[in-house]
This record gives sequence, structure tokens and C-alpha cells, in this order.
Amino acid sequence: MKLWPFSRKSLASPDPALEAILGITPTASGISISVLEALKVPVVANAIQLISEAVASLDVHVKFHEGGTEINVTDHPVLTLLRGDANDWTSGFELIRQIMVDALVSDAGGMAWVNRVNGRPVEIISYRQGVMTFDADTDTLERTYRLGNNPIPARDVIHLMPPLYRSPLNLARDAIGVAVALDRHAARLFTRGAKPSGLLKFPKTMGEDAVKKSRAAWREAHEGEDTSGKTAILYDGAEFEALTLNSTDSQFLENRRFQIEEIARAFNIPAPMVGDLSRATWSNSEQKGREFLSYTLEPWLRGLEGALNRALFSDDERGRYVVRFDRDDLTRADLATRATVINSLIASQTLNPNEGRNWLGLPPRVGGDQFLNPNITTAPVSGDTQA
Repeated sequence: MKLWPFSRKSLASPDPALEAILGITPTASGISISVLEALKVPVVANAIQLISEAVASLDVHVKFHEGGTEINVTDHPVLTLLRGDANDWTSGFELIRQIMVDALVSDAGGMAWVNRVNGRPVEIISYRQGVMTFDADTDTLERTYRLGNNPIPARDVIHLMPPLYRSPLNLARDAIGVAVALDRHAARLFTRGAKPSGLLKFPKTMGEDAVKKSRAAWREAHEGEDTSGKTAILYDGAEFEALTLNSTDSQFLENRRFQIEEIARAFNIPAPMVGDLSRATWSNSEQKGREFLSYTLEPWLRGLEGALNRALFSDDERGRYVVRFDRDDLTRADLATRATVINSLIASQTLNPNEGRNWLGLPPRVGGDQFLNPNITTAPVSGDTQA
């Protein structure tokens, strides 16, 4: 019987991945941030959900290189796995979303195993984090993979590594820790823990028992659930002095908003995309959408396309077939703008009418394959369709 080698890890000096799993990763705020604790911060959950679902929602194609162009392939088995069901219990959408989520929260990145039968991929399985592991060569960074205790070929693994070899969530742990601290302070601020609503002043010295009785009587009369708004009756010359928020407390909302921007910056997301509309306008919202595609999603899409290409195609297919995500859904403007642009491209004979109709999701029409300028052409031109 062959025994597979294994490595020993000590809990006395755990590596960063183990610290994250155990939730003991220290932060400057003194709050340990696990993945589950980080996801309780709304902007973190929103950023991860936004990126992962935006990528998974894009239409995916398999294309064939021919003569310097890429031709859509509609019958490739890889397309069935990515568009339909990756396996018996996971759809292609769920698979891609899970790979993206793992890459956003784990330093190990997002991984999935490709099960092949006679060299053809028949299913793709995304395992719980920690089931699939890898070791990297210290010099070349070549990765060797294990599924459980068994080594598996690297070509059977879809692996999307995060940038800088650290996930955005781990890189933003200090900022997330501050956000958690602010959330906890906000909860105390509006209850009785963070700041008293006022002071009771007595003109003469009181004994300890008198202080306790006065405090108990005040709380019973004015700090219960059904006591708000009752008239306060003071005795023995007592005075009530209400406490107001100082300048730091007054800027508490600004501090919380800054943490939203800080965490969004760690995930490389424009702040309006995660709900911070303080600086959003009608004129820059569309520009922020383009920035989201160009600077947030595009690097992830390039990395994911490369990971899929490495693992899903055979040696004969590599370089000839590629997986491509359709970015048009994210760059699609309003109907009036799209109509103007399509009409301009048809008039300049960059597109033919049927290609323009395809952009709008409309079926082709007879004669729509000819490259004509409809603004100056009054009758159909006979002859072959120009390229």
C-alpha cells in the first residue's frame, strides 16, 4: 500500500490561512476578524456579492481561433458545463460565483476540480475550502495540488489566484476591524452603554445608600420601555443636566462613511457601486459603471478565463479553443444611446444591419447582411455582400 506524504502544522505558530479559518487574525483595532465576522459588515458582503454575481451573470462563450478571428462554437462540451450544469448539484452560474467568492475571501484563491472521462471533462466540482490544497515551489511558484490526501494533476484544477497572493478580504482586515468597532459603538451609542443621556446634580453630599436609592428610583421612573416622555420630578434641590454630543460624536456618521470608502477601495470598487451615493451624480454614474468593468471586473475576468482555458481543454485544443465572457451586458447604455451608436456604425459601414440587430437581441432580416449607408442609399445594391 502506498502512503502519501503529509505535512504537519503547529497551532503554536499557525500560518495566515489557518489563522483566518480559526478567526484569530489580529487587527489594529484589537478585534479578531474571521470570514464570517467580516461578512456581517454590509459593505464587505455587498462588495463580495457584487463582484462574484456580476462575473457569474455574464454570458460565457467557447470560441475557435481561425484565420486570426474567433468563431463561436455552440456544441463544445465545455460550454454545456459552464452554461448548464457543472455537475448534478451545481449550475454553471453557481460554480463561477463560488470560485469568485473563494478568490475574494481566501488567500488560497478559488479552486475547482475537473473530472475527466476518456480525456473529456464531464463535471466540475467546487469543494469546501480546505479540501483542495496546493503547495508552491519557493523559486518558480509552480503549484502541486492535492484533493484530500491524494495528489491530482494541475491541469485538472481550475485555480483563480487573488492579486498580491492575498485575498482582498484579508488585505482589508484592519479596515474591516475598524468598521466592526464603529458598528459596535453605534449599537452602544443609541442604548445606555456608550454615553449617559444626562446627569443628576445634588447640592449636598449624599451617602452611598442615598445615591443607590436615587439612581434606582430614576431608572425605574425614566429608563423603562414604557416610561419615555414622563414628567421628571426632582427633590432636595436636585438638577438634571442633559449631555450633548461633542464634535467627535457629531462626525461619527462621516467616520462610518469613510470606512465604507476604505473597504470599497480595498476591493477596488467605486464607492457608489456599494451604496455610497454621497458623491454620485447623474453625469458620473455611467462613468463609474465603466470603471467597475475596466478596473474591478476585467482583471478578474482575464484571470478566470486563463484558469478555465488551462483546465478545460485538452492538449490538442489548447490555443485553438478559448473561453470568453461577454462584457457587452456591462457596457450596454440606454436604448437611445445604443440606437444612435448602432446607426452611426451602420452608416460608416463598420457594422451591417443584421449585426446591429443582433446587438439589440433582434433576429436578422432579409438583406441585412449588406454593408450599406442607409442615410444615402435609396435602393438595394445588387452583387455580393462586401466584407
